[in-house]
Amino acid sequence: MITDARVPLEHQQPYSTAYEQMLEKVRYEGAYPTRERADEAVRAVLAGLGRQLTGDERVDLARSLPLEAARVLTAQIPDTRPLTGWAFVKDLATRSGASLATTRWDTGSVLAAVTAHVGADLVARIVRQLPTGWALLFGQAELTPAA
Repeated sequence: MITDARVPLEHQQPYSTAYEQMLEKVRYEGAYPTRERADEAVRAVLAGLGRQLTGDERVDLARSLPLEAARVLTAQIPDTRPLTGWAFVKDLATRSGASLATTRWDTGSVLAAVTAHVGADLVARIVRQLPTGWALLFGQAELTPAA
């Protein structure tokens, strides 16, 4: 069981099976040494994504994620101007104090697990809503229309 150090042990709830599976996917994809490290990455990336995503895609993503992940996503107020994929990584790195390389790795690991969990159709809708650079973060090719 992963625990939250800020909550007294007697008040901690075990994570749902779906969230545990998501953490294991992130841990595997990111080669993280512990589930706690994978959980940190999930929370940071989903909080950042929650600041970028609006509308039906936000609602559908929250509905598709495990409850613990959905709470992290929906606890954020969306920014008025969404960031490009690269600006998103830089913003997360600044907020966390981690390097750009580590933050990019965390982002890719978490979003790969999100894609596996919610499916390619919803991810395609999300990528269409966001500025350029997001497809790459989700592990997809960045396709641009021909001129």
